[in-house]
Amino acid sequence: MARYIGSVCRLCRREGLKMFLKGDRCYTEKCAFERRGFAPGDHGQMRRKQPSDYGLQLREKQKLKRMYGLLEKQFRSSFEQADRKKGITGTNLLIGLERRLDNMVFRMGFTSSRNEARQLVMHGHFMVNGKAVDIPSYLLKSGDEITLKEKSHKVIRVLEALDTVARRGVPQWIDLNKDGFRATVKVLPTREDLTMPVKEQLVVELYSK
Repeated sequence: MARYIGSVCRLCRREGLKMFLKGDRCYTEKCAFERRGFAPGDHGQMRRKQPSDYGLQLREKQKLKRMYGLLEKQFRSSFEQADRKKGITGTNLLIGLERRLDNMVFRMGFTSSRNEARQLVMHGHFMVNGKAVDIPSYLLKSGDEITLKEKSHKVIRVLEALDTVARRGVPQWIDLNKDGFRATVKVLPTREDLTMPVKEQLVVELYSK
């Protein structure tokens, strides 16, 4: 399967936004975005001209896609699913991305980044409502319980992530039981609950052309 293997710090610098793609490193003085907050490349520090409407739409799509760690085909599929549902397409898109299992594992504090969460899910470390699920794009619903398998309770990356979860914070729609290595989706988030600096309407406009 195709995947991005370059520096994720370059992605944050390219979008001009700290997206916390590298876990705990993003909270330290070693964060590349804090040290070099300009675009990557030889001409990154040059003043850029005002982007066109298309350029603004494209950057917003790239920002959202990279934040959740998806490739273009996966992201387009998520948009098409959101577009088929009733309601506001942009809001449906954001909530759909939040419902992904890999994202929820990250939100619950079991990992320090979405990329790490995707890897652990694919390796079969988690169960949903008592059943093993290894599909990162699996969509959760209100009331679902995610449990770390007993054999995985000593995975160092999980233990380190849970130790620092207070610094990142757990969303109010999630009930985390650290000692039991389980968490429950109390309710699906609303648009007001998602505080990422994203203008999803620009993504809708881009794909609606």
